[in-house]
Amino acid sequence: MAESTASKFQFAIDRGGTFTDVFARCPNGTIKTLKLLSEDPANYADAPREGIRRILHQETGAATNSDGKVNSELIDWIRMGTTVATNALLERKGEKMALIINKGFKDLLFIGNQARPSIFQLAIQKPEVLYSEVVEVDCRVVPALEGRCELKGGICKQGGGHGWRTVIGTTGEKLFIIKELDTNALRKDLLELKNRTGINSIAVLMAHSYTYVDHELKIGEIAKELGFAQISLSHEIMPMVRAVARGYTACVDAYLTPHIKRYLSGFSEGFSDQLKNTNVLFMQSDGGLTPMENFNGSRAILSGPAGGVVGYAMTTYQKETDLPVIGFDMGGTSTDVSRYAGTLEHVHEATTAGITIQAPQLDVNTVAAGGGSILTFRSGLFCAGPESAGAHPGPACYRKGGPIAVTDANLALGRLLPEYFPKIFGPNENDALDRDATLKEFKKTTDDINDFLRSSGGTEMTMEEVAMGFIDVANEAMCRPIRALTTARGYDTSHHALACFGGAGAQHACAIARSLGIHTVFVHKYAGILSAYGMALADVVHESQKPCALNYTSENFQSLDDQLDSLGEICKQKLVSQGFEEAQIVLEPYLHLRYEGTDCALMCSPSQQSQSSDTKHGDFMKTFLERYQSEFGFIIPNRDIVVDDVRVRGAARTQFSEQNLTDVASNKYPEAEKTVQIYFEAGYKESKVYRLSNLSYGHTIIGPAIIMDNLSTILVEPDCTALITNHGDIKITIGSGIARQIGTALDSIQLSIFSHRFMSIAEQMGRILQRTSISVNIKERLDFSCALFGPDGGLVSNAPHIPVHLGAMQETVQYQIQVRGDTLEEGDVILSNHPKAGGSHLPDLTVITPVFHKGIRRPIFFVASRGHHADIGGITPGSMPPHSTHLNQEGAAFKSFLLLHKNQLREEELKHELRDSRNLTDNLSDLKAQIAANQRGMQLVGELISSYGLEVVQAYMMHIQSNAELAVRDMLKDIAQRTEEQTGKSVLNAVDYMDDGSPISLEITLCKDTGDAIFDFTGTGPEVWGNCNAPRAITLSALIYCLRCMVGHDVPLNQGCLKPVKTIIPVGSLLDPSENAAVVGGNVLTSQRIVDVVFKAFEVCAASQGCMNNVTLGESAWGYYETVAGGSGAGPGWHGVGGVHTHMTNTRITDLEIIERRYPLLLNMFNLRPESGGKGKWVGGDGVRREIVFRRKMTLSVLTERRAFQPYGMKGGEEGMRGINYLKRNDGRVINLGGKTSVDVEPGDVFILFTPGGGGYGKPTDDDTKEDTAAVSKGFVERGSIYEYKRAQESV
Repeated sequence: MAESTASKFQFAIDRGGTFTDVFARCPNGTIKTLKLLSEDPANYADAPREGIRRILHQETGAATNSDGKVNSELIDWIRMGTTVATNALLERKGEKMALIINKGFKDLLFIGNQARPSIFQLAIQKPEVLYSEVVEVDCRVVPALEGRCELKGGICKQGGGHGWRTVIGTTGEKLFIIKELDTNALRKDLLELKNRTGINSIAVLMAHSYTYVDHELKIGEIAKELGFAQISLSHEIMPMVRAVARGYTACVDAYLTPHIKRYLSGFSEGFSDQLKNTNVLFMQSDGGLTPMENFNGSRAILSGPAGGVVGYAMTTYQKETDLPVIGFDMGGTSTDVSRYAGTLEHVHEATTAGITIQAPQLDVNTVAAGGGSILTFRSGLFCAGPESAGAHPGPACYRKGGPIAVTDANLALGRLLPEYFPKIFGPNENDALDRDATLKEFKKTTDDINDFLRSSGGTEMTMEEVAMGFIDVANEAMCRPIRALTTARGYDTSHHALACFGGAGAQHACAIARSLGIHTVFVHKYAGILSAYGMALADVVHESQKPCALNYTSENFQSLDDQLDSLGEICKQKLVSQGFEEAQIVLEPYLHLRYEGTDCALMCSPSQQSQSSDTKHGDFMKTFLERYQSEFGFIIPNRDIVVDDVRVRGAARTQFSEQNLTDVASNKYPEAEKTVQIYFEAGYKESKVYRLSNLSYGHTIIGPAIIMDNLSTILVEPDCTALITNHGDIKITIGSGIARQIGTALDSIQLSIFSHRFMSIAEQMGRILQRTSISVNIKERLDFSCALFGPDGGLVSNAPHIPVHLGAMQETVQYQIQVRGDTLEEGDVILSNHPKAGGSHLPDLTVITPVFHKGIRRPIFFVASRGHHADIGGITPGSMPPHSTHLNQEGAAFKSFLLLHKNQLREEELKHELRDSRNLTDNLSDLKAQIAANQRGMQLVGELISSYGLEVVQAYMMHIQSNAELAVRDMLKDIAQRTEEQTGKSVLNAVDYMDDGSPISLEITLCKDTGDAIFDFTGTGPEVWGNCNAPRAITLSALIYCLRCMVGHDVPLNQGCLKPVKTIIPVGSLLDPSENAAVVGGNVLTSQRIVDVVFKAFEVCAASQGCMNNVTLGESAWGYYETVAGGSGAGPGWHGVGGVHTHMTNTRITDLEIIERRYPLLLNMFNLRPESGGKGKWVGGDGVRREIVFRRKMTLSVLTERRAFQPYGMKGGEEGMRGINYLKRNDGRVINLGGKTSVDVEPGDVFILFTPGGGGYGKPTDDDTKEDTAAVSKGFVERGSIYEYKRAQESV
């Protein structure tokens, strides 16, 4: 860019959800900052423009011209980040638009990956789709798969024939056009759409358009001729494989770009020449600036937060510290964390407001609700969030009748000083913070807590202790994801600095740093507006990307270099056209690399230490191998590396230097402005207050103290020291602090903190397991659980919450205690998977490590990890045969196998036991990964014991279990009371049937006084000749799942949940079968029926589809397995949802482009099944219709239920439709396959799957309500790689 004009103003602005922050550099070099409300329609139309006007008016007195418009001649440049796009997406207030998609896939984006967002929410809240109309286009392209396609209608293995037209895609892949585009029909359909609806914006998604673009281009051409204003072609928005994510991204672009353009037009209209001669740049999600005219919807979602990341990255790393930096941005409505170690960390697919977007985005993780986190006390547990008070009504102190929140706790403890805050609160936004309202609400909460403590024999608490307790719990809740962010990539959290910004962050920074073991905190002088300041420091960026399908081999280097050069030239030309000199432009080349056969791709820059034998851009493989080793703990030798995408990021460097302080402190310790009393762990402490504007370079401030500036409050805690740097920023050194003595007696605050600590241990074990495993099931599908157990084998914490694993591992650990007793020694590790030893099904292998303590003979606790292994033998690949009748047909079984003895792996014995496995190498690798995960768990609990002592840690293991017991008892008491009032009895009964007629019978006896319950399955059918027998552990997992759903809020999921419940399961029944009974169907099918029966007894909701619809396809050389969604049951106040997985599974489905690219399969249809949900006042969700065409001979196996008995309705609601499995032969015959079968199929055969719908709730009436009234939690909107990992974990 041409040099800035020094005689003009420069503005950097962050328009946030609550406040708009303005940073301005005046022509004379002085800096002005301003914070104003983002929405204040009574006083101004646009906050950023108003901020500019105010500063121009203050400095020149002539901010506007005669017609009232802001004088743009005074302005050099404006750089801005905005939440306009994010808010429109969250509130669904974008442009009305239509989706244009291949025929047979009109519901593809509604179904998405088929996983439900929250596994314990019965009233499933799936995000609304962005489009309001769909036009299906009857054209289709598929990968050729030469040598693998045997379809006689196409160019086939047998050769000859006229076949389909063959084309070459942009990636070099060969494709068949199996249905040509009918342009006349398309033109007619688009014209009808435009005339009927007035829609002017469309998103176009054609399958495989990442490589074959002609169909999308033609559709776009016709749409343009017809006058559509916004046409978002998926291959132009982001040409990456995976149709669903690319389709979402195109929809976001079509939905938001017109909205953004209107906003930009309105913004510009308020300036004298519509800013035509002013350089206006907007921040994109990737941390780079782009000209206003290029700013679009798919790149705008993180526009605001990106500025903060750039701000701390440019001002701390290798300026104030050589350590990598964790960014901690805590505002009023959200808390974001990120990491910087020399380069901006990007993700290329992330989810915001339920919409997955494929675009480069900074890895900004929204992990908590910020100062607005609502504070509650539930069943003896302190909770901070996830519900948020938001900006309106906001916390109690905002004077709008809001609940108490984290901000109130800080105010109550004296950590916020109302006299320093602007008067912008109350209904008229002209009042100060209301401390009295905060104290009034805290007194009520304290009284409620003390009532509970008196009734349970606890020690009463003061109001300050309660508020401090909530702060401690909120801090620990934020520490957990920060640990996850660093450990996920193999980094030690303590080897970082913490850069703190946002209005609320500096009040918590010292405590969070101490908890994480971090010794240095940086608070920039503009911390309160760092996102705005980051806009001033950011580079102007242009990115170019294209898909690729080459292997990373020397013979392809020239082609890769040519592609990188071509993309680089595009970036350079775009930036030069904006006024930059070539010398200012830096081109950053990237290759998106993955191992052949895996889905885990890494975007890699070239290594600096490249050889002449590498690409001319450098050695990308070296970077890939180093990152793979770091993030996953191993590399795969002799495996091809595939280039999925080629990308170049062109950055024009910004010349914007930070100012140094001219004043140097004449004395080390400055004079305080005043002294106040602030409450800390040890009670009230006299604390000095300083104004940042009065401090100079070199000033040192000893905590406790508060440093105030116009934009934020910085709390320097006891045993911490703050130093003012030469830039005027604050560097805080964290001392060790005074360790609080924790006893074994129950402390409600410590209970909440230990709950987070125990969960964090299980989560970090999981990260190690994922990083060091090798199989797709564990590394990519995340089909595993890790857990911590007490000395009695009772579950303490378990992560992730895979429903079918809940509580099941406890039975396994307790079995080992029973059979091995005192023979367990340090260095022993046990392997188990047998149904009679607490196993669920044989592929789920559990590795258990007893942990010992010096001087104690028996284990002091246990850690365990359970992972799904792809194959462990048995009669079919995958060890999930549809027709097994005996356990040994399902694979190797271990009751109590000594995997390690005296820390030595018994590898030869293990190989002998797994001799029939089809993938022994992966088995061994994954078992070693499970051992490593357990080792990490041992280490973390050891650290906890070092901090608190063994007695305290074990005491809180018991307290956590007791708390879960209390939560379940409270729920059961409430249900018993309501049941007795409605029916006059406290006994509930239900029965439901498997498709073979086997009853599952349940009688529940409730006690309203104690909260005890007896779940008696007497009357359940006997063991079956087949594999739908369910081990006892499955029933216990299903019960924990049901109880957690009915509790309705987060409770620790552990042994305590089942403490109030006595479970009676008849020995020899299909729920407790004999030792050698086949059980694979019990895990995936019978588990669903158990849940149906429990909810039927409690009359909670109608039945969901009650099936996982297991489909296995393949031949000797390959196999593919999927489970398919159906309808969820309706309930009191909510409709069921179609096309989702329910209850005991939440598995994602493979994207259609991945399936057709990898396997000789063609997906013909994947839509909802209309009217398959049961009618009622509240309608059941629809099942789906899925059609798969076989392109060669293979075997099809199905393992399904609800083909005979329909999902029940509730309270007069009608039943959902049963599922059907059809096979349409290539000669036209249609065969009903039944629920469970295995059949050889021919090329051209079609498998047609209809999945069951959910039952309806309430009697159908003519005026059925169409709106859900189920309460929706108002929580913060999670995002980032931590959230994506959590979603993936819960999608198993």
